[in-house]
Amino acid sequence: MQSLGTSDIPHDRKVEIRVIKRVVPYLWPEGQSWVKRRVVISVVSLILAKLVAVATPIVLGAAVDNLSGVSQGSQLLLFGAGGLTIAYGLARLLDSGFQQLRDVVFAKVGQRALRQVGLETFQHIHNMSLRYHLSRKTGGLSRVMERGVKGVSFLLRFLLFSIGPLMLQLALISAALATFFDIRYLIVIAVAVVAYVWFTAVVTEWRVKIRKEMNDQDNDANQKAIDSLLNFETVKYFGAEAREADRYDSAMEGYETAALKTSYSLGFINLGQALIINTAMVVVMLMSVQGVAAGTVTVGGFVTVNAFLMQVMMPLNFLGFVYREIRQALVDMSEMFGLLEQPPEVQDQPNAPSLQVVGGSIELKDVYFSYDPERAILKGVSLKVEPGQTVAIVGPSGSGKSTIGRLLFRFYDVTQGALLVDGQDVRDVTQFSLHEAVGVVPQDTVLFNDTIYYNIAYGCANATWAQIEQAAKAAQIHDFVQSLPNGYHTTVGERGLKLSGGEKQRVGIARSLLKNPPILLLDEATSALDTETEYEIQESLIQMAQGRTVMIIAHRLSTVVHADRIVVLEQGQIVEEGSHNELLAKEGRYAHLWHLQLSEGVSKV
Repeated sequence: MQSLGTSDIPHDRKVEIRVIKRVVPYLWPEGQSWVKRRVVISVVSLILAKLVAVATPIVLGAAVDNLSGVSQGSQLLLFGAGGLTIAYGLARLLDSGFQQLRDVVFAKVGQRALRQVGLETFQHIHNMSLRYHLSRKTGGLSRVMERGVKGVSFLLRFLLFSIGPLMLQLALISAALATFFDIRYLIVIAVAVVAYVWFTAVVTEWRVKIRKEMNDQDNDANQKAIDSLLNFETVKYFGAEAREADRYDSAMEGYETAALKTSYSLGFINLGQALIINTAMVVVMLMSVQGVAAGTVTVGGFVTVNAFLMQVMMPLNFLGFVYREIRQALVDMSEMFGLLEQPPEVQDQPNAPSLQVVGGSIELKDVYFSYDPERAILKGVSLKVEPGQTVAIVGPSGSGKSTIGRLLFRFYDVTQGALLVDGQDVRDVTQFSLHEAVGVVPQDTVLFNDTIYYNIAYGCANATWAQIEQAAKAAQIHDFVQSLPNGYHTTVGERGLKLSGGEKQRVGIARSLLKNPPILLLDEATSALDTETEYEIQESLIQMAQGRTVMIIAHRLSTVVHADRIVVLEQGQIVEEGSHNELLAKEGRYAHLWHLQLSEGVSKV
């Protein structure tokens, strides 16, 4: 983690300073004059509110003196008890009015910041590589994002409206006490403030560590709950409800322990703060009583001092909460900004051009790739798919077939060699343009928890209803959708679980048909379909392949016999290639796999 300059600053403090630096631009953004205007108006309203608030006890004390018959000391007494009472009411009204104006004006600034940082985080997560998402726990990630985004709004509000205003209010009250009363009052309050802040800071540092432990346990419990619910059917298949409940309860037990520590420490800090505040209050009031008895302080002065005391102690008490929450917000945001600072593994080159697809040729030039440096997946694969050609890649599990598809879509970059589309290295063009040019029907189609219409239309945002129906008909799913009570408005459930595997796959095929890309990647596209439906969709896919470059990744050899060329991959290397008939005539590896599938009566390697 980069240092902020001074090497003697503790590591955690460096992180917090960096977080604050990341947040401040949301208060004063370049080129956003309306935001700056709102911040200025909010700060001016805040200052006016504090000035009025400090003047209010003086007016109240003058009113009390007037009622008690005191006629000397303050020019305010000339207004009389009635006038002073009205002035006191107006002062309280103005105080409240300025505070409400501050909140109303600043609300849009805070919400804008929350929206911006939420969008930035969301986009960044989508820009992260497939490797990141495969290794990340979604439940924990959602909690990090949720707490971090909320922390930004909280920190902006309380940095601007709590810490600074409290310092201003304390300075004004101190000046008033020094001017109208004995300096001893100021000394007592100053000692109380210093003791309060010191005690709050020390105990809060201890509590933040406990709170971080509680957050970690919360992330763990939430992840286990989401993971279990997403695998609901698997849990049922193995009768593991009790096991999952125990697993979740174990995580919640850790959360409970940390939460109890948080509650106990909260009681301790509240008690300590109350002791400091009330001790100071008693001391100052005793001093006021002595002053009244000695004739140096009026009854109105006693009331004024007491009101000033309340104005000091109430914000101080709130400061304890604010400080704790700010520290926690900094912890939450440090996790979120730590995520934002992780660079995506796959990135566009600066000023990268868009992919220009002319014919749609695909070429792998001596490609090496490994997910783990210790285990190579592809070992010098060279392959050329001509424009408009259909090439199938077959082979046993783990041979690297699906990896080639992921490299084509640039989920990963090749370790060595190059992958070209129409002679352009996919690393040199924008990912967006590459993704626009390549349509994918994966082995396991995952759907959004929305309608069938939405999931098909996802292939083309501007598609018409007629185009969506046409794609559904080509994927052999239109009649099924029409038979449903809600037709295309039927919701498919989480990850499409309300549909069968074949139905989900056909929705996925319809989605890719609607996208109408020049390059098509079929990764076991018909693996979840029954034989009859598979043959029907094969015809649709063959028609769809006309005029396109198609790469098929398959286990079932029966689904690729129509391919212009079949490539047999084993242990990351091409061992054979040719048409179906040519490969059978060679009586090599492909022929062995073909006869093996026929003899087993299944179409799997």
